[in-house]
Amino acid sequence: MKAIIVGGGIGGLCAALALQQAGIEATVYEAASRFRGLGAGVGLAANAMQGLQRLGVMDDVVARGKQLDALVIFDEHGREISNMDTRRLSNKYGINNFVIHRADLHEVLLSHLKPDTVELGKRCEEVSQHGNQVQVLFADGSHATADLLIAADGISSVVRQQLVPDSVPRYAGYTCWRAVIENPGVDINKMISAETWAPEGRVGIAPLLDDKIYWYACINAPQRDEKMRRMTPEKLARHFEKVHSPVEAVLASTSQDQLIWNDIADLKPLKHFVYGRVVLLGDAAHATTPNMGQGACQAIEDAVVLAQCLKQEPVLANALKRYEKRRKARTAKVIQLSRTLGEVAHWRNPLLSRLRNTLFRAMPPFITQRQMEDLYRVDF
Repeated sequence: MKAIIVGGGIGGLCAALALQQAGIEATVYEAASRFRGLGAGVGLAANAMQGLQRLGVMDDVVARGKQLDALVIFDEHGREISNMDTRRLSNKYGINNFVIHRADLHEVLLSHLKPDTVELGKRCEEVSQHGNQVQVLFADGSHATADLLIAADGISSVVRQQLVPDSVPRYAGYTCWRAVIENPGVDINKMISAETWAPEGRVGIAPLLDDKIYWYACINAPQRDEKMRRMTPEKLARHFEKVHSPVEAVLASTSQDQLIWNDIADLKPLKHFVYGRVVLLGDAAHATTPNMGQGACQAIEDAVVLAQCLKQEPVLANALKRYEKRRKARTAKVIQLSRTLGEVAHWRNPLLSRLRNTLFRAMPPFITQRQMEDLYRVDF
């Protein structure tokens, strides 16, 4: 079998690696003309780490990132709202609450693929199916033909837009900035991933290797707001100046070229991931808001499960049907839970915010642990 993978992100590279290990010829076609060390931090939970272990790359990934002991949420004054010790879950399910620079993860995955697996500068324009073959036409006029096409081209997937025109990204109501910076000399807990829920918005700070910091900041705003687009690190720092230390200092220490900005969006759960010999994977199939840190995790799961189904079931249609059945309900649940959590975290009404914080503080730890365990129990 020969497979085409459209998109060279985390999901696409994991899919290529999984298929190659299953004895399937796989070529990745990436629209960018070169891979650059872009992106910010990415969180990997135990379910993703189990997937990476299946792919044989976990040890190399672990060497490039950092495992943390807890996920802690604070209010604007620095008082704890929730504190989940993730060490027990790590002991039970394997490495959990792991943070790595996206570019480092990407580099590890590339290093494990067969030579010449990835072709750059290949922007997909159209997909067509003829009998037992599927063909993709690229913007440069070239084309490629295979037995199977895996669309891993992100939330704005060209392939999905052709197959499901009414499936478009839906705005979550808030916009987000991210960056990875050198620690400017601020005091942070180097063993926790911290998030602050404040009237001004939401800020997360996580330590990386080599005394680097990954941070993100989210603000309620209209979609594609010009004022948000023009936001600088200095303006962001002033916006969050009343929030507890070291938020303002971290934001202010960021240079403009380190700043990444985008509106937060997800996809309404799809009825199908499979369309003939075309299968959707990762954000192209089930883009979610980042509130549960499961975007990359679910893409990694997709890759492992798809390769398993193709290896275990000799009839392609049956294998793809099995993949869809195993992935659709799980990813739909993640989309809904993550969207709801984001809405609650961004409440601006003071009364509702105080009530939310009180309820979170009163929540028994076993409830949160049980919810996390639902994510970590993979079916592969």
